[in-house]
Amino acid sequence: MTKGRIVTDGDHRPPAATAFDAIGAAYEKAFAGSEAHRASLEWLLGRLEPGSRVLDVGSGTGRPTAQALAEAGHDVLGVDVSPVMVDLASRQVPHAAFQCADIRELPLTDGSFDAVCVYFSLLQMSREEQSGLVRRLARAVRSGGHLVLATVPLDVQDVEAVFMGQPVRVTSYGAEEFAAMAGGAGLTVLRQDRTVFTPAHPEAIPEPHLFLYCRRDGDPAH
Repeated sequence: MTKGRIVTDGDHRPPAATAFDAIGAAYEKAFAGSEAHRASLEWLLGRLEPGSRVLDVGSGTGRPTAQALAEAGHDVLGVDVSPVMVDLASRQVPHAAFQCADIRELPLTDGSFDAVCVYFSLLQMSREEQSGLVRRLARAVRSGGHLVLATVPLDVQDVEAVFMGQPVRVTSYGAEEFAAMAGGAGLTVLRQDRTVFTPAHPEAIPEPHLFLYCRRDGDPAH
């Protein structure tokens, strides 16, 4: 894997790409104070063997997730739909590789990663797409590997919202349903952390956050 590589995915642009192109580096600043995010990274780092291969879904600016993993010596691939985010991440975290693509369309080889991180990148997908993707990500992790999944645990579907000044459409699950979805994908939920976080942004309001710490045991569901 070539570190710092940027691969684009043609002219196909999911709606999330437009929003996050506009948000850019402001996202990193807004969420830099999330102690729960950093705690989940510390948990994951404590379970990885040296030189592990890790997939960061919705890698954003590359910080803190890809940076923390790459600095610990792991082989990191970040995937994001926003070319602005991929450019930022490639410059900020040159020891990781980043690909501009829609993770829903990206081929994933079964058992090819030791761990996967998904921080809030499911929220602009339908519930069917979310559950299908989590099943694919579970299969992409080797048996005994780990996944960290984070979301805003609200029982909403295709709701119009404004996020950091950008119009978005949001779909999510309640906390129990989200954990059940992960379990249905063949993951063992080892721990759940719930918190409320207020991003450092003038238009931000307090957000409930849910972090699932998961392990793939045996053959995940298809």
